Order: sequence, then structure tokens, then C-alpha cells
Amino acid sequence: MTLPFFGPMALSGFTHKWYFLFLLAVIGVVALYISVQASRRRRMLRFANTELLESVAPHRPNQWRHVPIILMVAALLMLTVAMAGPTNEIKIPRNRAVVMLVIDVSRSMDATDIAPSRLAAAQEASKQFVNDLTPGVNLGLIAYAGTANVLVSPTTNRDATKNAIDKLQVADRTATGEAIFTALQAISTVGAVIGGGDEPPPARIVLFSDGKETVPSNPDNPKGGYTAARTARDQGVPISTIAFGTPNGSVEVDGQKVDVPVDDAMLKKIAQLSGGTAYNASSVAELKEVYSNLQEQIGYETARGDASAGWLRLGAIVAAAGALAALLINRRLPV
Repeated sequence: MTLPFFGPMALSGFTHKWYFLFLLAVIGVVALYISVQASRRRRMLRFANTELLESVAPHRPNQWRHVPIILMVAALLMLTVAMAGPTNEIKIPRNRAVVMLVIDVSRSMDATDIAPSRLAAAQEASKQFVNDLTPGVNLGLIAYAGTANVLVSPTTNRDATKNAIDKLQVADRTATGEAIFTALQAISTVGAVIGGGDEPPPARIVLFSDGKETVPSNPDNPKGGYTAARTARDQGVPISTIAFGTPNGSVEVDGQKVDVPVDDAMLKKIAQLSGGTAYNASSVAELKEVYSNLQEQIGYETARGDASAGWLRLGAIVAAAGALAALLINRRLPV
């Protein structure tokens, strides 16, 4: 929950839990108040003529007189929460991360099951992903078919990446393993020159494709996709795969119609072997949603931040309201 003045109120933990022992004092205040009220009533009944009391004061005491103490107790509870050091999860933009966007440009990407074509739709959505990615992230671009080519080395220059995406052209065959190895090499190179920490910057590969690897024929070969995925896992680089297309895709090759249905089985296993996540998209809207989710995962890291300010403000306001209610209702401060 987020209130405009009080800030985030959702909690993910406390840094000084022992301050909750102060709740014993709050319980003591409540018990004392109840005891004082009961004692006053006993004294009044002991020395008063009940028949006369009923005739001159037939109505019960105003129940609103308890509002001030209720507000003060609520304020004490809120201030106790504040003292306990509440924390919440906050998103911090990444500044050192490296992301390699790896796009399949094999011949099947010419299929028009997603208008105007798989590749054209991928270009549109990929450029939006580039635009929305956190500015501090170093983004690189690889296009692959029978071979893999680094079109843009990891950089914060988004224009260079978008210009390269616009120039993508289809080619024959699909060398997914080579593309992953090429991405790992690019990540390793840029990681060696990025400063700001004792460890290499966090890295991720986003692998976009519509089908399975064709070279080599066995993905467990030294240059195969599964071997590359295991290498990525060993290097701590998860691969997020995006299978893009429908079962109805087809292309024309030498005047002949060739069916190219999307095949996501290999991409799912690549993601699994690398410790990443597999996604599917069968439309431009779904692809943009996938990219949006990835942007949130890649562009930000979650940390625990202090959330006591909102509770302090709220506690102070409720305490002030309790004091004001005491003066207006009981003509004195609550005791």
C-alpha cells in the first residue's frame, strides 16, 4: 500500500524487532485506563444515591469520551512499528549490468503468420525494448543464422542498437549454440573493462528465435545449443528465451511452400539448462508484454529499504488527533 504523504506502507521485515517489547507498555497503558475507569465507576456508585442519580442523569455517559485514548493507543502502536525499523522492497536501476540481445534471422523468420512478418514484428518490439531498458544497462546485439555476428558490442548507446535492428536481414540455417557462445564472449570482454565493483557485472542473454538449432544437428555437440547453455550456467549468465511464432508459419523457398511452425522445445531446455526463463509469444502484443517483463527483471534489482518514515508521520498525526479529541470531547488531555 502506498499513500501520497506517508510513502510505502507494505512491509518486508524489521531491522530492530526487539522494539516490539514496547508493546508491553502499550498493553499496560490500556490496562491502566480500564482500571481507572472501573475504579471511578465503583467510587461513584458507592457514594451516590442510585435513585437520585437515575433521575438527574438518566442517560449513560457519552461513549465518545473513549475516542482520545483509542487514538493515542493507535498512535503508540504505529510509533512502535516505526521504531522496530520496518523495511520494504524497492527497485533500484542497474548501472553495471550487461545484456546481450540475440536475435534469430534464419529464413523461417520471413514467415508471415505474424504480420507483416516474424522478423519485422520482432524488430518493432525489440526497438521498444531497447528504448525502455534502464539507461545504465550495457546492451549488446547479436544476429545469427548459420553464423553469429556481433552487430553492437555492449553499450549504453541505444541509437546504435536500434539502427542495427533496423538493418537485420534473413539468412540460411540456425546456429543457436554459436550465438550463445558469441554472446558469452562479448559479456566476458565488456565485463573485464567495466569498473565499479569487485565482481563481474551481472549479465543476461535474451535469446529470440522461432525454432530449433540446425547446425550442428546435435545440440549436445561442443558447439551445440545445450552445451552453450550449460556453459552460460557455469559462468552465471542465465538465458531468457523467447519462442516467437505460431504453428501455422510458412515461407517460400525456390517457389515451394515450406511449413515453419514455431518450435519452442529446444528454447525451453536452453533456458532451463542455463538457469533462465522461457517465454512464448504468438503475437506482437504478447511479444511486447514479454519484453516488458524482461525489462523489469533486467533493468532493476530489488533491495530492502527503510519504511519507517511513513509510520512515524502517521503515528504523529494520530497522536495529534487524539490530543485534539481529548480537548474537544473531555476538555482535557487523555489520562
